[in-house]
Amino acid sequence: MSQRKGQRSRDRLDRYRDKRDFEATPEPAGGPKPGDTTRRFVIQEHHARRLHWDLRLEHDGVLLSWAVPRGIPPDPKRNNLAVHTEDHPLEYLEFEGEIPKGEYGGGTMSIWDRGWYEAHKLEDDEAIITLHGDKVHGRYALFQTNGDNWMIHRMDPPEDPTREPMPEHIAPMLATLAELPHDESRYSFEIKWDGVRAVAYVDGGSARFEGRRGNDITSRYPELRGLGPALGATPAVLDGEIVAFDGERPSFERLQRRMHVSNDRAVRRLMGEVPVVYVLFDLLWLDGHSTISLPYRERRKLLDELGLQGASWQTPAAHEGDGTALLDASRGLGLEGVVAKRFDSVYEPGRRSRAWLKVKNTCSQEFVIGGWVPGQGTRASLGALLIGYFESTEPRARLKYAGRVGTGFSGDEIKRLLRLLEPLRRDASPFSPAPRVKDAVFVEPELVAEVRFTEWTRAGAVRAPVYLGLREDSDPRQVLREEVVRDV
Repeated sequence: MSQRKGQRSRDRLDRYRDKRDFEATPEPAGGPKPGDTTRRFVIQEHHARRLHWDLRLEHDGVLLSWAVPRGIPPDPKRNNLAVHTEDHPLEYLEFEGEIPKGEYGGGTMSIWDRGWYEAHKLEDDEAIITLHGDKVHGRYALFQTNGDNWMIHRMDPPEDPTREPMPEHIAPMLATLAELPHDESRYSFEIKWDGVRAVAYVDGGSARFEGRRGNDITSRYPELRGLGPALGATPAVLDGEIVAFDGERPSFERLQRRMHVSNDRAVRRLMGEVPVVYVLFDLLWLDGHSTISLPYRERRKLLDELGLQGASWQTPAAHEGDGTALLDASRGLGLEGVVAKRFDSVYEPGRRSRAWLKVKNTCSQEFVIGGWVPGQGTRASLGALLIGYFESTEPRARLKYAGRVGTGFSGDEIKRLLRLLEPLRRDASPFSPAPRVKDAVFVEPELVAEVRFTEWTRAGAVRAPVYLGLREDSDPRQVLREEVVRDV
């Protein structure tokens, strides 16, 4: 990396110029510059075909350049790929703008950080530098591995000693079925979204989504991956709900068409027919620090400051101390209800807490499917599902019978249910005590359905139940009878 400066810079920019039409792109063409002893650097955030960051070091009249897809690593525990690209002209130290679509590197480029650096070693296969920027401070090694691949490694401890790695899994906190709290001034109120709960792990411009059971559901909802570039270099763990809308209202029925599809081609087709939105309502980890021990009001403030509003993700408003009005509005719009979150509550992963209260306009909950009854005539394949709930979450808890649900099925859904239920057939009833149901076909209690109903009967069954869809994200052993908590 060291030759005569003037001729060297002209030669080294040939590759850069060959790739660009300077009548079409606002990028600088560059030229030989008189050198000085100052060594500057710039890190640009580049929203091209894929988001990445470009690290450029002033050296020998040009900018040595690497594209870093996951960004500059903040601590030595992780090495990031660094793709060595062509040298760029010094004018790129100040370049920001829109590179036209169709041109090399087309997309938006902005300066993410800049400053000066110390060069400890600059060789053809390795560079050791100390960066002094507005955001990045530290000693780094860029080194060539096999072939043309390079990596970037932080050599010294992170500047913030309290920084923690992003957690691999956080189980979502759950709400308790209740009436509106007496003292609404202690709570924030949000719309209860009728969708699929998902925790998003966003790092280095990419986003991964987990369901309630910790299963990776990212591939089912490709339109949500744009949340990664939206956050850019800010890593975060977010909590929210994946929702499909029917007009202005969330529709769990429409979402069913997306929930169970994993084939890439089918998913791409359904993206246009049934688009989904990730509705954000909590922040669990941000830029190296857990936030779950912060009060809800502080977590919500941090979430709002991220400004996450996009085509496939949004952060709806939370309403402080105004639960009655929001519940009335939700009822008028035909929505499921509201969720009340106490201002001072911490986030309790995996726990159903009374600090969060779900207040519903209609009765609905999850039930375990324990069998089915064949139908008559046009419904000869499936007449009704036999549903129940567990007495407790203990391993030996009994499955209690809660009745049968025979409405809410489309023809395609009946076929899908039978395809899933047939392999689960068993001889004996999974319910205890066993219900007296003629012609019942019993199955292993592994599937969970969402059911709407009017009320519970004295005998412990649901009245006028309607099948809403399967809940593949729910653990059947966690399905209990939900009782409304009063006097909160």
